[in-house]
Amino acid sequence: MIKIIADSTCDLSEEILEKYDIQLASLKITIEDKVYRDRVDITPDDFYDQIENYSKPPTTGMPSPAEFTDLMKKAVEDGYKEILCISMSSGTSGSYQSAELGKKYFHEIEEYKDVPVHIVDSKCMSHGSGWLIMKSAGLREQGASFQELIDFNESYKLNVKHFLSVDDLDHLIRSGRLSNASAFIGKILRLKPIMTMKDAKGAIVAKERGRKRVLEHYVNAFKKRVDEELTDFIIIGYTSDINYAKNLKGKIEKETDFKGEIFIMQMGVAVGTHVGLGGLALYFIEKDRMKDNLLRNEWESIVEKKNRFLEKYGN
Repeated sequence: MIKIIADSTCDLSEEILEKYDIQLASLKITIEDKVYRDRVDITPDDFYDQIENYSKPPTTGMPSPAEFTDLMKKAVEDGYKEILCISMSSGTSGSYQSAELGKKYFHEIEEYKDVPVHIVDSKCMSHGSGWLIMKSAGLREQGASFQELIDFNESYKLNVKHFLSVDDLDHLIRSGRLSNASAFIGKILRLKPIMTMKDAKGAIVAKERGRKRVLEHYVNAFKKRVDEELTDFIIIGYTSDINYAKNLKGKIEKETDFKGEIFIMQMGVAVGTHVGLGGLALYFIEKDRMKDNLLRNEWESIVEKKNRFLEKYGN
């Protein structure tokens, strides 16, 4: 039996966690000098309702190694023989390093020293690692071996495509979750930035004017990039506006040939601390890790405009 554990930034719904028996190590959030456990002591809705009223920015802290060790011990006590832990990107959190230390302490205990444990540095944020966790759980249900799950995660984790748009970059800039160059560009543009993961951190790869154009960008990019064989489900993440997420789901269903399941899940407090209000994200497996940067997207936008002009007015 293979146990899957993670940290709370995976942002998977309680229904999914319960379905696949996935346990989480909670990040800590400090709000107005009080410490909360993500997904335990504070709900996302409560957090987003009050985020603009806090006198100083909330901060986050990684789970302790002991929390990961305890989850591993409990897994063995519950009858699991192998443990797969999928963590948030090491470029945005210390959770991966904490999990590795937890594994070290776990194996120093004589009765657990031979229990196979693998820690995946997902290189993902939020539902990006959540996507890998859900896929791994599904593969486990289909009979995949422990080594096959390791191989899948290590082979495909860089193919998990992230798109994230926010109403305000300040939260990401302040927390260091956005590269310095991207933060500078975003402040100058004063448009809605679209980010993805680059070198384990967030980077702006496109800009759009208004939410309607953001949705169009997501859908067009999805159609170009999706690996149809591996993407049997999509996750749409949101912070404070579920209708924004529902609009994206409807647009994908209407304008693409995708037939798999589309999950809408809220980003938790640990992630929301850095994303802020109005966040909208899309996660799927892309083919061949297509290049993605601001200049390329600007060029493609110009080409599309030229093509539309020629279709309407060309001879």
